[in-house]
Amino acid sequence: MTFWKKLLWIAVTLLGLGSIAILAMSRREQINALWIIIAGLCAFAISYRFYSKWLASKVLLLNDERATPALVQNDGKDFVPTNRWMVFGHHFAAIAGPGPLVGPVLAAQFGFLPGTLWILIGATLGGGVHDMIVLFASVRRRGKTLGQMVKEEIGRGVGALALISVLAIMIILLAVLALVVVQALAKSPWGVFTIAMTIPIALLMGAGLRSGLFNVSWITAFGIVGLFFAVWGGQFLGNFPTLETWFRHSDRWLAWAIMGYGLAASILPVWMLLTPRDYLSTFLKIGTVAALAVAVVLIHPVLQMPALTKFIDGSGLVFAGPVFPFVCITIACGAVSGFHSLIASGTTPKMLERESRIRDIGYGAMITEMMVALMAMIAACVIQPGEYFAINTKGTPTEVVAKVSAAGFPVSEPQMADLARN
Repeated sequence: MTFWKKLLWIAVTLLGLGSIAILAMSRREQINALWIIIAGLCAFAISYRFYSKWLASKVLLLNDERATPALVQNDGKDFVPTNRWMVFGHHFAAIAGPGPLVGPVLAAQFGFLPGTLWILIGATLGGGVHDMIVLFASVRRRGKTLGQMVKEEIGRGVGALALISVLAIMIILLAVLALVVVQALAKSPWGVFTIAMTIPIALLMGAGLRSGLFNVSWITAFGIVGLFFAVWGGQFLGNFPTLETWFRHSDRWLAWAIMGYGLAASILPVWMLLTPRDYLSTFLKIGTVAALAVAVVLIHPVLQMPALTKFIDGSGLVFAGPVFPFVCITIACGAVSGFHSLIASGTTPKMLERESRIRDIGYGAMITEMMVALMAMIAACVIQPGEYFAINTKGTPTEVVAKVSAAGFPVSEPQMADLARN
């Protein structure tokens, strides 16, 4: 490394440490949300450039001369050598569901500091390492799942128990996450239209790439344009009442539709629907996060939530529980999530062309999710604390306003009504 590069990385390190120091040490002062962005970007750059490289070269000893399961067992269905950016998109979309958005928003009741520190530390030193190592283990074991690896390493009995446990965890976790999605889409024709349109777009992308007539760049351009029109076009459904009814559905109908999509995506070859659609949704997720980051840079809003609130003792309005360990429990996706092991030992290891991609996808996708979690934390903390607690506290409007105001965060019913309208 040249002198100037060393100087650059020293500057990035000092900038990151300075940002964290400002966030941690400022009391009763208005803190700009931009400091969270700077701390996140510095942590992202340093951890990926140095820590993940050290893990790849010194701990895991990744070797591109070893054939991956995608090459050895290429069956055109589950084991398919795939472009690394499409694998990244698939993996990121799979791990970055509602979790990195919901968790930080809930944990904001402790103040912006505990959640922010946990996201930065957890993702760079824990989550990225966890995802990377599980992905590595699966690749070295012919793309086997977590349950299968446990069975091989420990024994049949423990392996069977692990498989049952994984199934139970998947059912519970997916039910919770699906509930968030269903409630967000219920009676929202625009949202349903956008998501529905991504399916035929993804099928065309998969078919085009598989045919060999188009490279990833052309497929990506087509997908981005199609996604733009899917998002933009949904707003005009109100002008066509008959068409709008096709996309206005109850939460029960949407729940069955999601299960139907899951069945289809699991049966069809990964290149046909699952991978291209996940790749497509990643543009929407990362694009939204990037837009939020740019907005924070341009507007530089002030964090209204204090660094620490009185609810660190466990007497929370949003949920009950002390800051430790509940900040770690609440923010799993975005920091450290065991659920990611199911993705890292699922479809992802069956699509890698080279072992070196383990670093890009296992560690890189996790710290990208870290940025999503930080954006969610900022979004929750730039609004007035009274409004935040009123939005996230259960009860009738009168009960909520009384409870939040009594806790020391003044808010009124007209204020909440204006917020809902705007």
